[in-house]
Amino acid sequence: MSNPIKNRYDFVYLFDVKDGNPNGDPDQANLPRVDAENQHGLVTDVAIKRKVRDYVSLKHSLTAPYDIFIRHGQVLNTIIEKVDGDATEERQRDLSKVYFDIRTFGAVLSTGKKPAGTIRGPVQFTFSRSVDRIFQAEHSITRCAVTTEEDAKKQEKRENASTFGRKATVPYGLYRMHGFISAVDAVKSGFSEKDLELLWEALINAFEHDRAAARGEMNPRALIVFKHDSHLGNARSGQLFDLVTIEKKTDLPRNWSDYELLFDESGVPSRVTYENKLA
Repeated sequence: MSNPIKNRYDFVYLFDVKDGNPNGDPDQANLPRVDAENQHGLVTDVAIKRKVRDYVSLKHSLTAPYDIFIRHGQVLNTIIEKVDGDATEERQRDLSKVYFDIRTFGAVLSTGKKPAGTIRGPVQFTFSRSVDRIFQAEHSITRCAVTTEEDAKKQEKRENASTFGRKATVPYGLYRMHGFISAVDAVKSGFSEKDLELLWEALINAFEHDRAAARGEMNPRALIVFKHDSHLGNARSGQLFDLVTIEKKTDLPRNWSDYELLFDESGVPSRVTYENKLA
């Protein structure tokens, strides 16, 4: 495994959705998540992390050092208990060497008969929040086929009426997420420059292999990365994020071209560099 990164990073990630549901809320009949007070759309950090994990697993076929710890069908306690050694730090180090998502996002390993404590991940995401209010559109959908004989009989009695269902979408929404990468925590987990490049690659390609009718068209639009000249950083993250603003060109945006991305280059502090990896 390569040496840990030596610089702190902060980044702004923009993506949009058209006629899809970017992150359904199971507590609200799977409607697109919203801030209840102002109706701005939300996508959880967990949802974006899932897409990063899925991309890495597709690229590296779940092989070390890019295996994925948090994935469907994984029995976590069994994996934790199989790690040799009694010292917690040693066992955490061995797990980090194998699993990309442990090195990146950290993990709770304090479960089972042989717990290994907790690893704080160097990479942290905020919730993604839409730039404007979103509309939670609901659509009735039908199907001509049924799954049981009982349903078939019911359908016949209604003179071949179709079975109805519901589908929720966002007509259009532009979402903004902030990210933080700590060089201090990278030392503990072993997050390296190669891991960092893979993270950028995963965010750029996050939606390419996650297509579904329910998610409509989802595309990354900007990935503005601020690199600090030191491991502790040379500016506050909020100060850097404020340099990136978005303005509407129309009252009812329905495309990325209906917005203008503005960046105040003059406000970038010394010893901080920047790059839009999607420019």
